[in-house]
Amino acid sequence: MTRRPRKSSVPDPAAFPTRPYDLVKEFTIALVVVALLTAVLAALFSSPDVKPVTLASWSRADGADFTATAVSELGGTSGTAEYGPPYNHTPGAAQKIGPVGLQSAAGVRIPVDTAADFVLRPLRDAPEPPAVSAALATWAAAPAARHQAWTSAYADALAKAGGGTPAKGDYGPIPVLTARLLGLARSGALDGELQAEGKFYQTDYTRPLLFLSDGSHLESLARAEHLGGDQWGMMNETGNYPGQAWLWLYTFWYQIDPFKSSGNADALIWGLMALLSLGLMLVPFIPGVRSVPRWTRVHRLIWRTYYREQTVERDRRE
Repeated sequence: MTRRPRKSSVPDPAAFPTRPYDLVKEFTIALVVVALLTAVLAALFSSPDVKPVTLASWSRADGADFTATAVSELGGTSGTAEYGPPYNHTPGAAQKIGPVGLQSAAGVRIPVDTAADFVLRPLRDAPEPPAVSAALATWAAAPAARHQAWTSAYADALAKAGGGTPAKGDYGPIPVLTARLLGLARSGALDGELQAEGKFYQTDYTRPLLFLSDGSHLESLARAEHLGGDQWGMMNETGNYPGQAWLWLYTFWYQIDPFKSSGNADALIWGLMALLSLGLMLVPFIPGVRSVPRWTRVHRLIWRTYYREQTVERDRRE
């Protein structure tokens, strides 16, 4: 007897219809469609492209504020000069929780001498007219008490002038130095001077940003975009675009007393958030608190379909 060969269970590919398929064409079409959709959606829904604020734009928009800030940097009375760690060793400036000085714990990691770094060094490094060189020499030869007298007198004169030309007085070399610094800033050279770190790529904007933040121009721009501290700025974005809404819990504490009126708010709120986070982590181990879900039975509302089916099944068995 001759045994017939068993029919193979594997289908023959030739038995099915075929059609040509251009993988490169499909990939190209998909790439073009996705690129167009990305461009259109980005134009409609992406974050706004706000022009960066620089020392040059600041000095051109508000030269009086720039000059007054430069004087405060020379006199050591600016926000950066009195900030404390990580920029300087200003006594009593550190944020604390009780006796623990959190701000001082890491020490001065980014040393900043506002007079030298923001004013004097940029002036020395730039080609200077004889009058500016003489003013720098006069400043270097004067004692610290004289520096304070000059800067204090000129700051008062600028405040009284209200943006105009200050009255004549004993200001030493301050007018010459600040006028030259204003010229450097308006030319765009000061931005480069404050970033010069001896590296090929200059990506450290710490010093220009500190100088900007000491003036009122940057804050006025931020407040116009609803980014101020009392405007929930930490969780906002420029314009009407939504920002980091998940930060509302952290930002919330800055809007209420005693935090909003405390100079120690950063440390206090950090400590409070650390406690809240720890409490959330320990909920399963805290007697009473861990039983709240069982008492409120919210889980039965969330899983109501499951419990309804279980009830039906139990009734059917009974």
